[in-house]
Amino acid sequence: MKRVTAFVGTPRKKSTYKAVRQFLDNLKSIGEVEGEIVALSDHRLGACGGCKLCFSKGEGFCPVKDDRDVLIEKMMASDGVVFASPNYSFQVSALMKMFLDRLGFVFHRPRFFGKTFTSIISQGIYGGDKIVSYLDFVGNGLGFNTVKGCCITALEPMTEMEKQKIDRALAEHSRRFYERLMKPAYPVPTFFKLWGFRMARTSIGLALDDRNCDYAYYRDKGWFQSDYYYPTRLGPLKKAAGSLFDSMAIRSMTKRESQPGGLA
Repeated sequence: MKRVTAFVGTPRKKSTYKAVRQFLDNLKSIGEVEGEIVALSDHRLGACGGCKLCFSKGEGFCPVKDDRDVLIEKMMASDGVVFASPNYSFQVSALMKMFLDRLGFVFHRPRFFGKTFTSIISQGIYGGDKIVSYLDFVGNGLGFNTVKGCCITALEPMTEMEKQKIDRALAEHSRRFYERLMKPAYPVPTFFKLWGFRMARTSIGLALDDRNCDYAYYRDKGWFQSDYYYPTRLGPLKKAAGSLFDSMAIRSMTKRESQPGGLA
């Protein structure tokens, strides 16, 4: 049995909520999946103040006391995660953005490896595809195995033609998500993901030390010595690429240190 949790960034049980409910029902019809919808509006979410204590000292030092950790625990307990939001002013809703801001430290210290992620955006007219691309990027940054999200478009009340189109889109989206959910949890990284890891770990190793939470996190995970975030078998080409990415990061940091106002 796979557990999928959907986080919905609107209190309205209209288009976005209904699309998520349909998506989860589709998954259940395909295989053994249990789903939960978490309305962010039912949880306390404070605004990030930009103090950066979560980056330097750790998330436990954040002065904002809200339900962030409760929501993170739900994500950690899930095999699959969905972020769903209406298109508000050509971006995610304020609720969803506040949630993402509260996860800012996870982009520094990713942890959702082995879990499948996707997004659902609902809109009346235009712009949702760019929001889907944004959330795809977010999912990768948090460590998920990301399945390209879905944007559904319809005015209220929707026409029968719009409903049929949405049904087809959600059915296809559910199928793609389920396929990824059932694949090996820890795939060989793409060149882009490998580049991101090697650049991040080399930069952190050179710029920070034990006093910084990011450094300690990478050290304790063994990432300064590993090929990737999790055990994986890299072929000769990707091993060579990884070494090249390390060299690129070293050159980039050295150049930065030599500039006025640099790290040196």
